[in-house]
Parts: sequence; structure tokens; C-alpha cells
Amino acid sequence: MGADNSGFSGLKPPAAPRAATKIAIFGVGLIGGSLALCWKGKPGLRVVGHSVNAASVEKYVSLGVVDEGTTSLADAAADADFIFLCVPVGRLNDYIDELSKLPLKPGCILTDVGSTKASVVAHAERLALQGAVFIGGHPMAGSERSGVEAASADLFENAYYVLTPTEATPPEAVASLENLLRWTRAKVVKTDAAGHDSIVGAISHLPHIIAVALVNQIAGYNESNDLYRSLAAGGFRDITRIASSDPKIWRDILVSNKDVLLKLLDDWRKEMDRFTRLLREEDGEGVEEQFRKANDFRNRLPERRKGMITSLHECYVNVPDQPGVVGRIATELGQARINLSNLHIIESREDVPGVLRLSFREREDLERAVALIRSMHYEVYF
Repeated sequence: MGADNSGFSGLKPPAAPRAATKIAIFGVGLIGGSLALCWKGKPGLRVVGHSVNAASVEKYVSLGVVDEGTTSLADAAADADFIFLCVPVGRLNDYIDELSKLPLKPGCILTDVGSTKASVVAHAERLALQGAVFIGGHPMAGSERSGVEAASADLFENAYYVLTPTEATPPEAVASLENLLRWTRAKVVKTDAAGHDSIVGAISHLPHIIAVALVNQIAGYNESNDLYRSLAAGGFRDITRIASSDPKIWRDILVSNKDVLLKLLDDWRKEMDRFTRLLREEDGEGVEEQFRKANDFRNRLPERRKGMITSLHECYVNVPDQPGVVGRIATELGQARINLSNLHIIESREDVPGVLRLSFREREDLERAVALIRSMHYEVYF
């Protein structure tokens, strides 16, 4: 008489556990690392970081920014559900070329974080990505610091994250990417690549050019009179802060958006010609009207949302020449959970032993810091 197996009839083997969604990030610096931190440790997500530099990969893993790291492009891309290209704009097309040669997972979504979109979207469209879908992306947030050490899961909160799908992009792919980006707490907006480049060119790329040109103009004057440099502090230093941006990164950005910027520069010359004419004609009312128009528009700009050019709110602290003063102030700010963006020790003045310049990304942090430092009986001013 055979064994009675009737008690097991109809039972199904347990379902295989669902594989985690794999997110591959090429270039785990400030932006790539911040994206990684938004997803690392979240249920059902696995983050893999890539660099051609083994030391960089080791750093990504040791800092806990990614779950895994590799120097192999093929291994990073294998079976990835999402691939984020967080490399310089000038390298994007090279990475897309290499990925187009690989058997990417069907339905894989490939995206980038570059600040220009038309060129990379057009390049991706010309290639067959073997079942993958490319969607241009641009998180409009940044920091005056760089590198994976500066990465933060909060970098994109309250910022715009622009996606530039084309008419051929499957809607379900866009929806899938939007759903993943919910972890960043950014506001996702969609537009076409050309429209993106026109807007970003005007609000970010053109101001960088103007700041660089203005600083170089003053530097030229300074060659014959060093007082220009000595007096170019305070407001001048603040309004030209973006002239200190990374030269190689901005070389690639501006060249890739050349056509847009040439048109914008023509329009800028017209604005300067208008001021030239008003001054030559001593048209005070006309000058006043230009400032009035600018004030009106600027006052309607959003204050509480992050943009491409990082805002800094600064204060200055008079400090005595005593050991541990700087450390004490920094420690008190940290214990109060006030996010200090930068600290700079300015040379001593005649009337006070030393001055600290403290920078914050948020106005609220500045206001809290000022109140705290004043409660420590230090003199603070803006």
C-alpha cells in the first residue's frame, strides 16, 4: 500500500521572492550620491554605484552611499531597472554609446542629470538602446560643495526636477521614473528638451557668463590699481559668487547649449545698449523705470523653492582671539541641528580680533543661527 500523499495535493511551491529594483548610478558625486542616498535602504530598492576608479568605488561603499560598487560598466548596467548618468555633460554621449552596445534589461529606463537636454536627447534617439528607454532629466538643485562627501538625501527637497520625454517615450516609462523620483521629495515637471535649454540658458547659463565677464573686467582694471580688488568685497563678491564655478564643467555646459546662448547674449547686448542710451541721454526717469520693472518681477519670484543657482544666506561674527572659539560656535550650531553650509575665517580687522563668515542655504537656518550666536554673547551682523 503506497504512502498517502493526498494531504499535499493542490499545494503550490512558495513563490520566489521578488527581486529588488536595481538602480545603477554612473558617477556618484554630489548629485549622483544625493540620489543614491534618497533610495538606499528603502524597501525593494538596491543601489549600485559605478566609477572607473577603484578608489572612488571603495569610497562610495565605505561612506554607505550605495549598496554595492563596481568599476565594470557592464556589471553595473546588467539587469538594472534604472540607470542614472551623473557624469559631466561632456561625457554623457560617450556613456550612452557604451551602454547601447550592452544587452540592457528590457524596459530599463536610462536617464541623466545634465543641465542641457537637447543634445543628449537627440543623441539617445539616434541609437538603438536594445529595449531600453531614454528620458532626459535635470534635478535643479546643487551646492557650493562638490564630491560624494557633500551628498545629502535632502538636496532635492523642494526643488524642481525636470524630465524631457519625447513624443515617442512610452507614458508608462515616464510614470515609472516619476514614481521612483518621489523619494527625492522634488517637484517633477515635464517639458520638451529645447524648451528646457532655453529656460535654463536664461536663468543659469547666461548669469554665469555675465558673472565671469564682470569679474574678468574688474580683474583687468586691478592690474593698474590694486584698490579694485581690495574694495571688491561684500556685495560685489556676493553677486559674482557663481564666477567661481568649476571651469571644465561649465566649458562643457556652455558649449553644449551654444545656439541658445548666442541668442541670449544678443538679447543681453540689447539690454546693455538700452542702459547705455538712457545714461547717455541722462534719462533718469528711464533708469528708474528699468529698476522698477526689475523690482516688480523679482519680488514675484518664488522664495521657498530651490533653483539652479544655490542661494546662500550669510552672517558675520566678531570673535575674540582665543583657542576653541570657532569650534564652540560650530558645535553649538550642530547640536541645534542648524545646517551650516560653509564657514570662512576672514583676516583680522583693526577693531576686532577676528571675523567669521557663516553661510547657510536656508533663510530659516540663518535666522536661527543669528539668535543662537547672539545668545552666546557674540556680535553678529549681516
